[in-house]
Amino acid sequence: MSELYQTRFVYGEALAEAAECYSEVVALDADLYTSTRTVTVRERFPERFLDLGISEMDMVSTAAGLAASGLVPFANSFAMFITAHCYDQIRIQICYPSLHVILAGSSGGLTQGPDGASHQSLEDVALMRALPSMTVLAPADAIETRAMTLAAVRSIRGPVYLRLGRYPVPNVLPSGYTFELGKATWLREGANVALLAYGHMVWAALRAADLLATQGVQASVVNMSTIKPLDTTAVRRAATASLVVTVEEHSIVGGLGSAVAEVLAEMPVQHARGRLLRLGTRDVFGESGLADELLAKHGLTPEGISAAVLAAL
Repeated sequence: MSELYQTRFVYGEALAEAAECYSEVVALDADLYTSTRTVTVRERFPERFLDLGISEMDMVSTAAGLAASGLVPFANSFAMFITAHCYDQIRIQICYPSLHVILAGSSGGLTQGPDGASHQSLEDVALMRALPSMTVLAPADAIETRAMTLAAVRSIRGPVYLRLGRYPVPNVLPSGYTFELGKATWLREGANVALLAYGHMVWAALRAADLLATQGVQASVVNMSTIKPLDTTAVRRAATASLVVTVEEHSIVGGLGSAVAEVLAEMPVQHARGRLLRLGTRDVFGESGLADELLAKHGLTPEGISAAVLAAL
């Protein structure tokens, strides 16, 4: 069996690697450093670690000041806390001046599980997508997590939202993978259906494609790990299938499904385009439960995805 990874753990190691390579990197946390894995920087580079306590808004404001001073701050908390709690600070203090701050949202989606609705971020991608100058990233596996974390320092400028997961998944990308901002990765080719996903839903989509193949349905699987700027060329290519399916551990309102719908709606009428099926949570809050139970309830397992596709064909 392939080794399983939580992207939040891989991020912690990659962040420490970035701090070792780049002296301007600093890490900020809000009393969650063991969960967000910034403990790696706290232990190895204590002079470049700041714990602001349970005060996420102050943490984001501090990160803005550090960025304005020429440093590269990574501000860390649970995805819900660092986006919804801090929206005004992110909008005015980071995005308006387009400061290079990386906001790392740990445990994105439903899989915070037992902590329930207050801790589950089902709107974070929508919130961050809406902000001018914000880049929105969600790595599919351990390989991409490391690549994105380092790219956030090396090659991306301006505000970055990095959505990290709690659910353990195997690597789906090749070991030699190179991350390129704004470029989707085609992991599987199929003529009938195109499954577009990000985060650990990429793994679920690949397994769903295996199940669909047993029913005679050939599905492409596309890793849409850059949610903003979106790879519109990949979306138009996917639209040649009879059914385009977006899969996300997020509300269908404002996330990848909405971004893809915008591209499809603006395609010239003479271009062939498949119908769109958006899979995700359907305009509801989260609730307490085990991660697997919640994913199954919302149809975000390989079995749930394949069943939804078959019902839509």
